[in-house]
Amino acid sequence: MATTFADQLRSLPDEALGALIQLRPDLVIPVPADISALAVRAQSRNSVARCLDGLDEFTLAVLDAARLTRAADTALTSVAAILELTTGVPEDEARLAIDRLRVRFLLHGPEDGLQIVGAVDEVTSPYPAGLGRPADFLDPQAAALVTDRAKLRRTVLAAPPGARAVLDRLAAGPPIGALTRDAVAEPVRWLVDQHVLVPVSESGRAPRPDGELVELPREIGMLLRRDTGPLGVLRPAAPTPDGPARNPQAADSAGAGQTMEAVRATEAILESLATEPAPVLRAGGLGVRDLKRVAKAAGVDEAGAALLVEISYAAGLLGESENGQNQDNFLPTGAYDLWRATGIAHRWAALARAWLTMTRQPGLVGRRDERDRPINALAPDAERAGAPQARREALVALAELDPGAAPVPDDLLALLTWQAPRRARGRETAHRDAFAGAALLGITGLGALTSYARLLLTDNGPDDGDPLGVHPEDAHADAVRALDQLLPAPVDHILVQADLTVIVPGPPEPDLATELDVLAEPESAGGASVFRVTPASVRRALDVGYQAADLHALFRRRSRTPVPQTLTYLIDDAARRHGGLRSGSAGSYLRSDDEALLAEVIADRRLSTLDLRQIAPTVLVSPRPVARLLGALREYGYAPVAEDAGGATVLTRPKARRAPSRTPRVAEPSSPVLIGPRLAGVVEQLRRGDIATRAARRAPVTVRAAHGQAIPGLTAVQQHTQAMAVLQQAVRDKARVWVGYVDSHGATLSRLVRPVSLSAGYLRAEDERGESLHTFALHRITAAVTEE
Repeated sequence: MATTFADQLRSLPDEALGALIQLRPDLVIPVPADISALAVRAQSRNSVARCLDGLDEFTLAVLDAARLTRAADTALTSVAAILELTTGVPEDEARLAIDRLRVRFLLHGPEDGLQIVGAVDEVTSPYPAGLGRPADFLDPQAAALVTDRAKLRRTVLAAPPGARAVLDRLAAGPPIGALTRDAVAEPVRWLVDQHVLVPVSESGRAPRPDGELVELPREIGMLLRRDTGPLGVLRPAAPTPDGPARNPQAADSAGAGQTMEAVRATEAILESLATEPAPVLRAGGLGVRDLKRVAKAAGVDEAGAALLVEISYAAGLLGESENGQNQDNFLPTGAYDLWRATGIAHRWAALARAWLTMTRQPGLVGRRDERDRPINALAPDAERAGAPQARREALVALAELDPGAAPVPDDLLALLTWQAPRRARGRETAHRDAFAGAALLGITGLGALTSYARLLLTDNGPDDGDPLGVHPEDAHADAVRALDQLLPAPVDHILVQADLTVIVPGPPEPDLATELDVLAEPESAGGASVFRVTPASVRRALDVGYQAADLHALFRRRSRTPVPQTLTYLIDDAARRHGGLRSGSAGSYLRSDDEALLAEVIADRRLSTLDLRQIAPTVLVSPRPVARLLGALREYGYAPVAEDAGGATVLTRPKARRAPSRTPRVAEPSSPVLIGPRLAGVVEQLRRGDIATRAARRAPVTVRAAHGQAIPGLTAVQQHTQAMAVLQQAVRDKARVWVGYVDSHGATLSRLVRPVSLSAGYLRAEDERGESLHTFALHRITAAVTEE
């Protein structure tokens, strides 16, 4: 049958062959040598299983109908036989399902002689549509019972209530039930005695009187399904999810607000890890205590913090760095600083892309693995190769609904189950995690998919105008622009209150955000962020190089409200005290022109651990390092500054610790996009390879041997000089010869031609079958044999 199947593929026009490749792209990864190899691959278990995974519930039911209606002797079925089983469904819907199976070549052949690809039975249930095997295969007495239709009906109607309940359950599928050898329940005993159920072996291949299983014959199962139809309840159309319809603009506004919150929380988590790096656990991942700490710093729950930590790592914003003590820590990478300098929409797009493509399932964090051990964030146990596809499936299903539709997750799961039952099996948890992650990232707003998220899901693969896949613009630029229009414009000003609070009425510009990080302490975040100016924040600004005049000018320039007098006094007082004490390394020293201030310091019992010693009226020394001396003095209310060996003040911004930058890991698409010139090129390559293979089979044995094919009894390859001699004689005699050569693509071909001339390194010959003139480079010719 493989030859017949290959001949059917070979007879297809280029458009139909291209449609098959588009529907089953795995067939050309890599491109097979010829159509015969394509046919073998199309009938393989892996390819058939992958194709079935993409079919909907109704199409799979029609395939089961085809399996049930196969003739016992020929294994063939027909369109009419399939339509006979699809009762209660419009004929047009059933024919469309049959066409979907035929265009994918799961069914092939004429309408009155359809054949099912053999691998279908290997990768699907042995019980099509949940029905058992025929009675004549299971047991002769059961076969006699189903032959007598009247007796069968009387037996079923006479079944006790318990036995009838067992029959109804087995009729719904699967048709197999457990049976113990020691004791058989009374209802099952009655059904076995009446030959309604047949004991079978555990493998279900041969009847056994003492079997461990019982099976309901197919004919009885179809009789019990008389109300629902032989295939059960058929749903040719996808279920419509119920749920409130949101205003699309309201959904976009809610989603845009959530994107700002997601970006803010991510930044807070990474800043917390930059301030206090978290150690990498010995088994890998982030510890529970550190996860709670960063969740508290960001103001989110632990599940949300785990999701944002995983996304940050996948986006390359978070990495691992050794602390010099053979201990790796989680720290922001250098890419974090670049990410933070961009706008909110660009930052969100980076997070959303990482979430869509990362092979991690953050929803597993906090649960237990098969060894009953908790799964930590960033631990290897949360790796799931199918996570990207599950997220895209969930979002695409939501995108196919009307704009503003906000169905409940259970209805969406039912829709996904109908669209691809085989693929959705076991993915319910991944789909629920996808909906939760989309809500936290602002991809959905009020339960509905946002307009900018629809653009994010748009397939930006190569098209006819761009066959090489070269896209100068960012693939998600449209989504960024759409979100940017929904977000409030960045502000470059602040509102300073009398209680020293600073209100930022919108997302701050990058320059303003950098200044506020130094000048004030954050208190709350949201649409309008609130900061507070404190003595410590002013001292921090002075430490990094600001002067009092600079701070006054900055607040006057940035504030839209009058600068309160209390802030002016605070800055002046901090500046007056700042630098009153100076330290250096001796271990370290402390000097001041104010002898009373030094006397106060040396008398302060809280500083006794510094072991200060006065060596001059204006100088104290300590064996402790300068950093510890400065930290202790600042902790207890003093404002020292460091100085270098020449006595100049050293003002430095604290150095941010960063992990080495790394390339984010992106999940590769499951299948390439084959359209336009790419698809035409693949079809052309298959046709050319098929022609070459068929021509090679007709060529003489010596020509095929020269192509490197194994030929029994032939151990040597014809020499090039011998080929030239044959060609020269053929030119003289005007005889036809078989020429083996290697074309410009590296393929080995054979052609029957009549040589015309042999000169200047080229052979010119006529192809009488194609009525064309060919030119062969002599160095590409591998063999030449006179036609017999």
